[in-house]
Amino acid sequence: MQVIETGRVVVIGAGLAALYAALKLAPRPVLILSPDPLGSGASSAWAQGGVAAAMDPHDSAEAHARDTIRAGAGAVTPEVAALVTAEARDHILDLTGLGTPFDRDDAGGYVLSREAAHSTARVVRVRGDQAGAEIMRALIGHIRETPSIQVLEGVIATGLHVEDGKVTGVEVARSLPRLSAPCLIRAPACLLAGGGSGGLYALTTNPPRIRGEAIGMAARAGARVSDAEFVQFHPTAIDCGLDPAPLATEALRGEGATLVDRDGARFMPEAHPDAELAPRDIVARAVYAQTQAGRRPALDTRGVLGPRILEAFPAVAQACRDAGLDPVAGTIPVAAAAHYHMGGIATDADAKSSLPGLWVCGETASTGLHGANRLASNGLLEALVFARRAAHDIGGALGPSVATATPVALPDMPARAAPDPALIARLRQAMTNGAGVIREAAGLRRTLREIAEVEAGQPDNPQLLNMTATATLIAASALLREESRGAHFRADFPRAKGDAGQRSTLTLAGALALRDAVRLEHA
Repeated sequence: MQVIETGRVVVIGAGLAALYAALKLAPRPVLILSPDPLGSGASSAWAQGGVAAAMDPHDSAEAHARDTIRAGAGAVTPEVAALVTAEARDHILDLTGLGTPFDRDDAGGYVLSREAAHSTARVVRVRGDQAGAEIMRALIGHIRETPSIQVLEGVIATGLHVEDGKVTGVEVARSLPRLSAPCLIRAPACLLAGGGSGGLYALTTNPPRIRGEAIGMAARAGARVSDAEFVQFHPTAIDCGLDPAPLATEALRGEGATLVDRDGARFMPEAHPDAELAPRDIVARAVYAQTQAGRRPALDTRGVLGPRILEAFPAVAQACRDAGLDPVAGTIPVAAAAHYHMGGIATDADAKSSLPGLWVCGETASTGLHGANRLASNGLLEALVFARRAAHDIGGALGPSVATATPVALPDMPARAAPDPALIARLRQAMTNGAGVIREAAGLRRTLREIAEVEAGQPDNPQLLNMTATATLIAASALLREESRGAHFRADFPRAKGDAGQRSTLTLAGALALRDAVRLEHA
């Protein structure tokens, strides 16, 4: 394998967490690895709701933290919730200064919306449902103008290089126009910010590349993983046969949109006192139950928005048009889809992983903020908070910044086989069938066996191994947690074991041992 030496901090990923961290690292030289043209393949750009922050004078960071802890079903680390919510306002002001055009009222105040499980309106938005896209647009503009930041587009990370227990570099391959064999980039520090795992499921709102590879490569290098079983399913993905499924933002329900069955009858008031604004796991299971019963759940925006949806929520309106739906005249069919992974690589308050030399932020990380059920619009907030903390900690660990660094140029690398699409499709269906919205022991055991068979179909492909590693961790952690808590619902253990839950911690070695034991039992 060819080796490239660089003095640049390598940032793996190109979403909000990655770009924000790179800007905070400046003028320290940074190399960003972006699998796609910058901004086109990141989950952050698809985020519709916004960023949660106590911007109203009548709101407070303490109230925001309380809502976060309550939504997390007993698995949130209170100190982390307090830390993140206390920093939230500062990041909104920072993004505003960077040019993000947040919605403002005539007096200059931020227009705030209320989303599920928030006790008040505190979600800062851009043109209704354009927050992710507009924040990314602002950050990309600054990235392009920052001379210390180099971006390699069409390049993926396939693995981490570890020497004497420390991460010293990253194995990379070209992804465009075709996949290549890898080479090794040695670097003084690596920041992993490569997204979540939603694409491991057959029905997801995530971009196609977001299939757990970032978590998997760190786990394969030996990093500890926390809360892998906690996968959040968004209750209102637009059910129109597209992959990925377009998202009907939670802000629509914040505006008063209702969930109805095929006969137009609401079903959420019977499921929870907060009805459509109940925590996401409750709404997702209610929508899933309607789907399983053949009652074709749908979101009805007509009474509260009518034609205003076309301008107030342009992304949703466009998704409906693309799917042949008219939200002004009719309802929007919805389904529960894999949306956000609360679990990930375990980190401390400075974004350090269990592996020296590796920092992690964004959806790839598990910080203790989300617990078993992420509070709406806390995802982008967490990415911002820990991206900046990671940048500061990396700076402290490396000492004074080197003023310049030679740009990294990848050598010519031979083509290499991509992951087999049939194996990926089989993996995604197995995860949906056995580790989806509702789980039980037999289905999780079948899923672990299926993952092993998928892995055996292409055992030398690092991308597939990264996917199966994360899938194994999710299914194994779900099998080990014999209770229902937040987004993790076990039909065979339908109750929580007390109000306070324990965060899970697992290594890939432990998850593989459980997978092997399950296979031996079935042999």
